[in-house]
Amino acid sequence: MLQRVRDLREANPMLGLRGCRLGLTMPGIIRMQTRAIIEAALNVQEKGIEVHPEIMVPLVGFPKEFKLSRKIIDETAKQVMEERNTTVDYRVGTMIEVPRAALAPEEIVSGDDGAEFFSFGTNDLHQMTLGISRDDAGKFLPYYLEHRIIDNDPFISIDQGGVGRLMQICVENARKIRPDVKLGICGEHGGDPASIEFCHKIGLDYVSCSPYRVPVARLAAAQAALRDKQN
Repeated sequence: MLQRVRDLREANPMLGLRGCRLGLTMPGIIRMQTRAIIEAALNVQEKGIEVHPEIMVPLVGFPKEFKLSRKIIDETAKQVMEERNTTVDYRVGTMIEVPRAALAPEEIVSGDDGAEFFSFGTNDLHQMTLGISRDDAGKFLPYYLEHRIIDNDPFISIDQGGVGRLMQICVENARKIRPDVKLGICGEHGGDPASIEFCHKIGLDYVSCSPYRVPVARLAAAQAALRDKQN
C-alpha cells in the first residue's frame, strides 16, 4: 500500500490525476458515485417528490474522456434502475475547466452520447488559462493589483478579456450543435455582481455560488436582466 501511495505522488497535483482522469483510470469510482446518485434519486422519487439528477463529469478536455465516462455512468444507472424496477430522468454533462474544452465544445456536445449541459468551473478555468495557482498567487497578486498590472483579482471577478472570451466562444460553438444545452457556472465568481452581469450577457442559464452569497447573486442577476430589458 505504501508503494502504491509513492507511485501516485505528484509534483503538480492541480494538473495531475484528478477529475475524469481519476474516474477513467479507476472506473469503480464513477460506478460508485453514479450508483449513489441514482439510488438517492429513486429514494426521493418514491416519496412522491419529482427529481431530475444531473451528473457532471469534471475536468474534461478531450471528447472521448466525456464519452467514455458517460458510457460507465449510463451502464451503471441502467443497472440500478433495473434492480429497483423503476426509472428516473437524469442528465449527464461536464465541467468546462480546461481551455481546450472551451475552444472545442462542439466535440463534447455532439452525438447522442454528448453532454447535455455545461457548467464552467471558473476557478480552475482561470488557473489553467492564466497559468496562476490560487494557492500561490498571494505571493505576487497584491503587487499586481497595487501597481495596476491587472485591474481585478481574477479569482474574485471573471477575467472578461481572456477567460471571458473563452467562455463566450464555448457558448456560441456549443449552441450551434445543441441549441438546448444548459449552460452555467459554478465557483466563487458566481457570487460576484460584475461576473453575473457578464454571464447574463453571454447567455448563461444560471450561476451557482456559496450559500452566503446567494442573496447578492440573486440581486445582481435581477439587475442584469433589467438592464438588458431596458437596452
